[in-house]
Amino acid sequence: MDINTLNIDPSAKLNAQAWLDGAYDEATKQAIRDMAQNNPEELNESFYRHLEFGTGGLRGIMGVGTNRMNRYTVAMATQGLANYTRSQFPGETGLRAAVSHDSRNHSREFAEITAAVLAANGFHVYLFDSMRPTPELSFAVRHFQCHTGVMLTASHNPKEYNGYKAYWSDGCQLTAPHDTAVIDEVLKIKALSDVRMDAPEGSIEIVGEEVDRIYLDRIEKNALNPDLIRKHHDIKIVYTPLHGTGITLIPRMLKQLGFTNVNVVEEQAVPDGNFPTTPSPNPEERAAMGMAVDLAKKIDADIVFASDPDADRVGVAVKRPDGEWMLLNGNQTMAVLLYYILRQWQEKQMLTGNEYVVKTIVTSELPADIALRAGVKVYDVLTGFKFIGGKIRELEGVETFIAGGEESYGYMIGDFVRDKDAVAACSMIAEIAAWACEQGKSFFDVLVDIYKQYGFYKEGLVSVVRKGKAGAEEIQQMMRDYRSNPPAEIDGDPVVMLKDYQLLESRDLRTGQVSLIELPKSNVLQFFTASGNKITVRPSGTEPKIKFYFSVKGDLCCADCFDKENAALDAKIESIKRSMNLV
Repeated sequence: MDINTLNIDPSAKLNAQAWLDGAYDEATKQAIRDMAQNNPEELNESFYRHLEFGTGGLRGIMGVGTNRMNRYTVAMATQGLANYTRSQFPGETGLRAAVSHDSRNHSREFAEITAAVLAANGFHVYLFDSMRPTPELSFAVRHFQCHTGVMLTASHNPKEYNGYKAYWSDGCQLTAPHDTAVIDEVLKIKALSDVRMDAPEGSIEIVGEEVDRIYLDRIEKNALNPDLIRKHHDIKIVYTPLHGTGITLIPRMLKQLGFTNVNVVEEQAVPDGNFPTTPSPNPEERAAMGMAVDLAKKIDADIVFASDPDADRVGVAVKRPDGEWMLLNGNQTMAVLLYYILRQWQEKQMLTGNEYVVKTIVTSELPADIALRAGVKVYDVLTGFKFIGGKIRELEGVETFIAGGEESYGYMIGDFVRDKDAVAACSMIAEIAAWACEQGKSFFDVLVDIYKQYGFYKEGLVSVVRKGKAGAEEIQQMMRDYRSNPPAEIDGDPVVMLKDYQLLESRDLRTGQVSLIELPKSNVLQFFTASGNKITVRPSGTEPKIKFYFSVKGDLCCADCFDKENAALDAKIESIKRSMNLV
């Protein structure tokens, strides 16, 4: 069938024909012919564009096409990364790269292709012997003094996805100008003949256990109260890796710290890219935490946590006084982590006045309140952990980073890893549970203490999914509409401040005063109301979604009032959603 006769995007025709004419394997070409014959819409979606780096790197559905994750798009992306990296280190003869992968289908294959292309381009490649958590890859980049690194993972996305996170020499994911510059290099590659694949003998070094030991030993140094861990070593911990890489290191790390009663959800301990026991391997979702909570109820556990497939995000469940289990959101977990860490730094007289923490613009203001009251500076950055890593790079040697995090369940403690780290976060969460036990409290009680002291913050999120090319265009139109005609009020509450991160302007709607936002441009809008509510609108950088973040605040006078105030804040969020036609 002649692809040029199909009623599809011209770019899709051009890209698909190039693959049919190029040196691609016959199975791939036959798949293109089958789509042209039986499913032109799928052909259009598979070829209308090239995958692009977003806040989480390269990510997409696995399959045939320029807009899909496959051996060819991985090879071409790697060639672009290699070309760009070489250009940034001219004359360097000892270029180095680290490569790892998660438990997803095809991840090992993609990792080996990535390693081969980098090696063929003159890099000495440190390839992990098997799956490892994303934060260990970030650590390895710095440990081996690499110029770049790649982690093959789609994080918490459904099983159909895979992805490619590229890292720079500081162990941080690619930020501007590197991220777009790498894509520019990828787009220059017009044929497979542009990709070098023949790795010289000895150019790929297999690594594993020796890096594990060094990484885990460094995390152990994060412990602020090792004596309390030893005293309460037998608190009941439930952990699930959700069929991912966390099983390789998180139980081992907890044992190394001294915890002796770690109960792993065995059904989810087996690495499996099909994630058979959960509809989505995302610890943000209640269904993913279900089996762990069931086990916690059975054994009367003290704390529950889950890591996503590449073990950079953590979901936490805590036991309430009535015996029921409550799932914390990412803002709540970050608040407890920061509260504990800063309190310990204060008590141990470790604060000098030159420390700081970092959060993203969509994260609750509660962590900022906790830090500022402790005399610690707070920096806001755009959504995506690469911006937290970028801030650390900017302030390296000038100020001391303590911790950082974001609402989407990612946390970083110390700067030896430059990405979110579930291994380090789970270790600290377990320590907090032991510290609470020492005081005759639970993890939930610590959260209540925070709300009583700083105010009861509550957040909500609505993700509007719009798939494909038409969906992407609809999302962009929604942003244009909000930008050109912003709401004067939301749920009867006047909008008093508008922050436009694309224009880098903060506008006080009461006075008309405009101030500059000193961050990189991003397609994000924030509306602040007279009563203190914050609503953020942002297209996702990794998924076909536009996200609406809601943050409201109340007071908590006593622990017994928790449910009443929690319900009132939930009702306020739902009312805001209705006023914006999102329910």
